[in-house]
Amino acid sequence: MTWLITGGSGQLGIAISRELSDRNLLFKSCGSKDLDITEPQQVTDLISILQPEVIVNCAAWTDVDAAEKYPERAFRINSYGAQNIAIAARKNDCKLIQLSTDYVFAGDPRELLEVDFPTNPESVYGRTKADGEKLVINTYPERSYIVRTAWLYSPWGKNFAKSMTTLALSGEKEVRVVDDQIGQPTSAIDLAAQIVELALSDSPAGIYHGTNSGETSRFHFAREIFRLAGVQENYVVPVPTIEYQQVAKRPSRSVLGQKSWEKSELQPMRNWKEALASAMPAIISSTIVSE
Repeated sequence: MTWLITGGSGQLGIAISRELSDRNLLFKSCGSKDLDITEPQQVTDLISILQPEVIVNCAAWTDVDAAEKYPERAFRINSYGAQNIAIAARKNDCKLIQLSTDYVFAGDPRELLEVDFPTNPESVYGRTKADGEKLVINTYPERSYIVRTAWLYSPWGKNFAKSMTTLALSGEKEVRVVDDQIGQPTSAIDLAAQIVELALSDSPAGIYHGTNSGETSRFHFAREIFRLAGVQENYVVPVPTIEYQQVAKRPSRSVLGQKSWEKSELQPMRNWKEALASAMPAIISSTIVSE
């Protein structure tokens, strides 16, 4: 089986490459310099030549605040780029896994957000990803899988867990973190394994929620990172979101339900605390090396 990973230089792309390598599966990983998904001919040509059996589209505009300033660029990548891949995947009968986000929801304090909950994005980034979902499903419903994730972290690239680990190890005595944003920290390593299992299974096409289970606030997420780094948790101080003048609106509570896995052969992903404890040694190591 040959796989194509777009957005391969990002943290999830790297995690999937490592997972496929561990399983001795053939793959090609393309970063934005290797493949511009906004150029339909480039996409068509590469997929026609490679003839992959599975495509995982991790390529995305992920700068949530900058998307508010450059909406056309964000839509080109997250919406129309995803459609370009879906068109080429359909022509070549590839299984397609399209990554999406909890930002397609406005967030709801009362209930878990299952896959059939109405999308209602409150940011440009969220709208681009919601449109990307629709374009992929409408273009190639037979073999497309939408995997929504949230609060992704890993030992690679820039992410919240690495930033907090850096602060913890640097000796910062006060780190201010918002305590009124609730979500699901998700290990890219865990998600990569789940995506590979999904692609290898006979699970039906459709939407899945790829997050570690459970929920927490950014504040408590940071405290757990400090604890696992061997640093006093009380150095992390809770503050309201309003204290940070962020351009794009964030969901106040977006906890994705896991019922979508009931239609598959797979179990939902493990609890976020267990996943974080497993990932932290590598995150600490990568933070020390980068310094």
